[in-house]
Amino acid sequence: MKKRVLYIISIVIILIGIISYFTLHRKESSYTNEYIEITPIATHINGMDFIDSATCIECHAQIVKDHYKTAHFNSFQPANKQTIKGSFEKDKNTLNLGDKVTFNFTEKDSGFYQEPIFNNQNTPFYSAKMDIVVGSGTKGQSYLMWNNNNLLQLQASYFTPTNSWINSPGAPDQLAPARPVLERCLECHTTYAQNISGSKNGSKFHKKNLVYGIDCQRCHGPVKKHVVHHKQNPNDKIAKHIIKYSSLSRQQRLDACALCHSGLRTETTERAFSFAIGDTLKKFSSPDYDESSLEDLDVHGNQYGLLKASKCFTNSNSLNCITCHNPHKKERGNISSFNQKCMDCHTTISKPINCSGDKEEIKKTRNNCIQCHMPLVKSKTMKIQIPDGDEVSVDVRTHLIGIYK
Repeated sequence: MKKRVLYIISIVIILIGIISYFTLHRKESSYTNEYIEITPIATHINGMDFIDSATCIECHAQIVKDHYKTAHFNSFQPANKQTIKGSFEKDKNTLNLGDKVTFNFTEKDSGFYQEPIFNNQNTPFYSAKMDIVVGSGTKGQSYLMWNNNNLLQLQASYFTPTNSWINSPGAPDQLAPARPVLERCLECHTTYAQNISGSKNGSKFHKKNLVYGIDCQRCHGPVKKHVVHHKQNPNDKIAKHIIKYSSLSRQQRLDACALCHSGLRTETTERAFSFAIGDTLKKFSSPDYDESSLEDLDVHGNQYGLLKASKCFTNSNSLNCITCHNPHKKERGNISSFNQKCMDCHTTISKPINCSGDKEEIKKTRNNCIQCHMPLVKSKTMKIQIPDGDEVSVDVRTHLIGIYK
């Protein structure tokens, strides 16, 4: 009897051990699979997987939430009621194009539309759906539509300073066909878009293989491997499998921004979206202007060239874009923050800054260093027609740091 009881107890212990082993193994397997199986939202032609930036929230919640508010992240978005800045309300939803055509902006169950109508007719000439918003709305927005896989820019845009619909910059003052969108246009507004035209001058793109806005992976490289590693190794506090800005040289940091902020560029051998953080930009494209002439540098889009020509830059061994800009945060209008960046370099204990400007003007601007030394300048290339028919140049803050009258 005793032997039988011991036998039964032994069997029970063995069964408990087997069940516990498989239970733990299944949990571990489930745990591992959960971390490894991250579904990409797009794939680069070089094989790199893009994942949803929301994946980063678990470990970098505040950084991601702050980045969602930046102009970079909101530079390319699906069109909806929240992302379109122009009004669809009566008396605010029209644009007169000369004296022959009126654009009506309408909201339907299927989306938002631009509908031009000749003034002697009753029905729209066409009804074009606004599928994508280009621009955060800081200065304005343009709108793109899908025609099968062709991506086209619609004629009407939105201009923030006048809070009104306008004729798109560069468009004729008469009804015109939608303009094809090229891959080089998208390179500066979104993290990735796959061109399936077979030519860099084609406007066909893979609808499902694009990443909206400028997200984490545009500046930190592919992060899927990084996420998987730290999910599986939560106690590893040293960032692995990700590009850190602290590891880049000064020129590599500048090149990362110069790709989109150095004016028009001429391609060498590579296609759009080929350049990656850490690459040397001049191997991919060269300036389409004379860098030595300040006259050729426009405030719109060439912040890099103007910064390089500034004494603040030439007299420093380390100054670069992120010295003054935090790419994770929306900083526009934060005067005190930018002033402090200036003071950090220009004030020491032994030599406090002594501004020689007019004391009364300094008071009026609340000691705003940027207002005096990086003023708003009218762009020579970015011009728009406002509703009254006048053409105006858009004001852009210059990055040629200096002493201005």
